[in-house]
Amino acid sequence: MRPAPPAVPAVTVLDAVTWSAHAAAHAERADARTAGHRGRRSRHEKHAIEDFLFEYYPASPAQLRRWHPGADVGLAAGPQGPAPQGAWKWYRTDDAGTVTLDVDAFLAARGDAVRFVAGLLTATAGRPAATGCFGLHEWAMVYRERPDSHRHPLPLRLGGAGTDAVVEAHRIRCTHIDAFRFFTPEAVGRNTLTPTRETQTAMEQPGCLHANMDLYKWALKLGPLVPGGLLLDCFDLAREIRTTDMRASPYDVTSYGLDPIAIETPDGKAEYVHHQRDYAARSNVLRHRLLDLVRASDEPRIR
Repeated sequence: MRPAPPAVPAVTVLDAVTWSAHAAAHAERADARTAGHRGRRSRHEKHAIEDFLFEYYPASPAQLRRWHPGADVGLAAGPQGPAPQGAWKWYRTDDAGTVTLDVDAFLAARGDAVRFVAGLLTATAGRPAATGCFGLHEWAMVYRERPDSHRHPLPLRLGGAGTDAVVEAHRIRCTHIDAFRFFTPEAVGRNTLTPTRETQTAMEQPGCLHANMDLYKWALKLGPLVPGGLLLDCFDLAREIRTTDMRASPYDVTSYGLDPIAIETPDGKAEYVHHQRDYAARSNVLRHRLLDLVRASDEPRIR
């Protein structure tokens, strides 16, 4: 006897008043988070901390404010006709004017990427947080580098020689390929590990600030499967972690009104580890929320 096909999750249909309110609230929340960046961009001003969220990660403020309802939500037609999502890629509109995400079409095109993200998130969430790196990845990125070559237009808090001395006085244990690949040539051999793209799933762990910031990237990769609120939750965490990352870096961030985390001192190390543990716990909550979405969308269709 042929087994029955797996059940596809049911869709909850929102009326036009409800989904319009959700979309407007999402846009307002996104606009509040990008206002500073948009204002600086209009004045051609740079910000070494917040620009990272728009230059390194592939989403503009306009993309961030787009509200996706998620795979299990339909948007009923209103007085003006079908919801605008009906004109977006990966959405479809039925004969009644209800707009839903075409999950099958999305997974047919992006299934490999979805499964890679799911595998990476599962592996990362299943490991204990390693808390002995003290943010030295940022220090290794400027080790023995010329002042005019620094990635950010900020002075070094301890100067070039002082920064180099901190690197030389510590073991560097960076597990994250997208931090390690920016190490200066002189710093590469000082890392006790050799993360590569091929070993990323085997090495990623939730004590890594960059791995936790990257939840925003993975939420973007999962595209319309991720409801707008969860995407902004990932953005909020990435923004908070980015601030901590730069406070613990060798750069002097006092011009932004921030106090440094002096990881070269015992108190600074303790503060950094406190943040790591907090971010590890909070990031794993988001990892599991993303994984729940992938499993609900992917597993009933692709075995």
